[in-house]
Amino acid sequence: MTSRSTSTADRGATGPRQTAIPAAGRAARGGGPVPQAPSGVGFWFVAASFAVLMAFGTAPTPLWPLYEARDGFGATTVTVAYAVLVVGSAFGFVALGHLSDRFGRRRVVVPSLLVGIVAALVLAIQPSLPGLLAGRVLNGVAIGLMASTATAYLHDLYHQRHPERPGSTLPGVVATMANLGGLALGPLVAGLVAEWAPHPLAATQIGFAVAMAVCLVLSLSTPETVDAERRAQGRPARFALRPGSQGPFTASLALAFFSFALLGLLSSLGAIMLHEELHISSHLIAGLAPFLMFAASAVGQLLLGGMRPARMTATGAAVFAVGLGLVALSLYHPALWLFLVAVVIAGAGAGVLFKGGVVMASASAEPTSRAGVLAVYFTAGYLGLGGPSILFSVVTHHVSVQSTMVGFAVLLTLGAALSAAFGARHAAARPVG
Repeated sequence: MTSRSTSTADRGATGPRQTAIPAAGRAARGGGPVPQAPSGVGFWFVAASFAVLMAFGTAPTPLWPLYEARDGFGATTVTVAYAVLVVGSAFGFVALGHLSDRFGRRRVVVPSLLVGIVAALVLAIQPSLPGLLAGRVLNGVAIGLMASTATAYLHDLYHQRHPERPGSTLPGVVATMANLGGLALGPLVAGLVAEWAPHPLAATQIGFAVAMAVCLVLSLSTPETVDAERRAQGRPARFALRPGSQGPFTASLALAFFSFALLGLLSSLGAIMLHEELHISSHLIAGLAPFLMFAASAVGQLLLGGMRPARMTATGAAVFAVGLGLVALSLYHPALWLFLVAVVIAGAGAGVLFKGGVVMASASAEPTSRAGVLAVYFTAGYLGLGGPSILFSVVTHHVSVQSTMVGFAVLLTLGAALSAAFGARHAAARPVG
């Protein structure tokens, strides 16, 4: 009688649509062959896995000159090799990114790490251009599976561990640090390997394969947060926005595109700009520049992420414009210090714009479709990561790098400003979060 009363009370307290699985429920079902860590520990396991996979995506940034020298292809081929990651990530986001809302977070995080390990092994074992392209596509698929799922997973795990803190911003902060912190660490680690380790191309990929294998073991011990019983009652909508949220969500997509356009441009061509325009051949410096850019993105979000979305995006657009102008200036007046200052300021602006977009997108989503909505948001960002950088490389065949950078700086500045203004107008009409 006591057991039945407790069970009924629990159901009444949690409600039929609760997504977090209580610890007692997990124990009753059995946690499987791998011991389950507490939700608070699993939270950090997911954050580490997220960061490592994102670092793997940007690791080739300082290595592109080595690929150029080894295979004899030019800047456009390098840019395409970088940007095909977008093909895989777009597929992962659009076709697969919503699956964790239906099947569970862990059941998507684990395959994403497996695909990442396969990608690293392909890049290490197949040094030809087809192997490089195949590995990058697989890398993109892994990111597409991971990014929106891990962001939602961190939210679930934190509120499963701390149900008394429904308004906490910590999950969002940690997701930001894992995402952009991972993107920052990838080039720095690869630059260090390229500067001092033998066989840097293979060594980098094998090192990341080992790191992802460790994260795979940690992820297997992380508790699931999507209730299997609730999933059996009905399939959640793949993509569902709250009523009246179409405007803010559209603005968020544009913010994702323009902020990632800058990050992709400097990640794919930054090392080549340093080598050809500033005459700097150090692989460590080639990795340091994107590290500072992505680190500044994360710091900018931490410092300004508490603002309301409209003010946040307006501030981000202003900083973004200043940084872009300084990047263009550094190519006309080559100086390493100026280039590094420029990428730091531009990266901070891009990070704040991206954070504002995440806030808008998350607040626009129906709770049961959070991963699906974020998957669309990240798709827009990754299209910006690849498309503009390819166009930039093509234009430089006909116009100087300096003039092309000025043109792109103007276009990206205008795009970011208009997107921020559009989002602010809709936020004023209907506040989002």
